[in-house]
Amino acid sequence: MKKGNILKLLALMVDELIVAVLLLIVLPAMGINVPIRGVLVILGVLLIKDIAIAPFLLKTFDRKVEVGVEALIGRTAVVVEDLTSEGLVKLEGELWKAECINGTARRGEEVKIVAVEGTKVLVECPE
Repeated sequence: MKKGNILKLLALMVDELIVAVLLLIVLPAMGINVPIRGVLVILGVLLIKDIAIAPFLLKTFDRKVEVGVEALIGRTAVVVEDLTSEGLVKLEGELWKAECINGTARRGEEVKIVAVEGTKVLVECPE
């Protein structure tokens, strides 16, 4: 596990620390005594919540954020204008100039993006 992930998980447990301080120090100082069993139940519920959430958070922490043109590689686009050598494809609502590197594709077919050159995507056409 990465050091940064451990720190994030420890930050997740701050609420237990705050509740413990409140129940064991602040309230008794104000004359309000909370039974120790009540404190343990509350802290136990918060700990179970953290244990249940932790795997999902770790998956999110480890996910690589894809930005820029490299995020387009491997995605699927739909041909808008027949690709004999060059044409247009639609990718996530945007039109891109495209060049088919291995043949042709007709309008409506799906193609896979393999590279980006400036404002043009290079695609693999279906065989």
